[in-house]
Amino acid sequence: MVLVKEFRIQLPMAVEEYQIGQLYSVAKSSSQETSNGEGVEVVKNEPFKNEDDGLEGQYTEKIYHVGSRLPGWIKAFIPGSALKLEEKAWNAYPYCKTVLKNGWMGDSFTFTIESRHFNDDGKQENVHNLPPDQLKKREVDFIDIAADQVDKKVYKKEEDPALVKSEKAERGPLTEGWKDKKPLMTCYKLVSVEFKMFGFQGRVEKFLQTFERDLFLKFHRQVYCWLDEWYGMTLEDVRNFESKIKADLDDKLKAGEAGEEPTEDKKEGSEKKK
Repeated sequence: MVLVKEFRIQLPMAVEEYQIGQLYSVAKSSSQETSNGEGVEVVKNEPFKNEDDGLEGQYTEKIYHVGSRLPGWIKAFIPGSALKLEEKAWNAYPYCKTVLKNGWMGDSFTFTIESRHFNDDGKQENVHNLPPDQLKKREVDFIDIAADQVDKKVYKKEEDPALVKSEKAERGPLTEGWKDKKPLMTCYKLVSVEFKMFGFQGRVEKFLQTFERDLFLKFHRQVYCWLDEWYGMTLEDVRNFESKIKADLDDKLKAGEAGEEPTEDKKEGSEKKK
């Protein structure tokens, strides 16, 4: 049975601004999360156009080397060589679709995220146009980037929206009543998970939904708190930033596979690529 949840995340910015902030933050957080041979490997990042439905935007393929980031009870039944997720994403902003697969699990594992973005207060009830039977099963979960708390292990004062003020955008800190002000937008993220393995299905599906919620919370707190870093950037600026980060990720993964940290020579080589 597919477990479906819709997460709604409100942000103090316009949909047009979020497009830049999202791309910038994905690249920066990928760099932060990659080390010792684990993290994000960017395989493709290129424009796409779908003749069937008219969607066009940016297509990416990534491999997430998860390794030690999974709990022991999951690693117990998955071979070490399969501890990675393959992601394909179509960013036709303001609509985005992401599909995650695992080669070892094949069709027994599906993980899909559909995102739609609106300049609203998060009260649209069916932005994903779900049929009545799916709408009935869907769970809605509001994520508050200022009030909901991240795990103490990853908490940083500089990434706490209740404490951070953007000087460039003149917004924040996000104290009580911030959602009554403009600009305000909502990310509507529909997450569908199915894990077909007897004895583990329900437990894994619930774990992945909880994991995704934690990821959404942490990431969108960063999008806001890094406002002064990306505010005013153009789409071209962000694409250039992504290219620089890809070179950095490649060096980190190669160094991790070799059991070493990137040397100064490699770092300088990466800088020259940039």
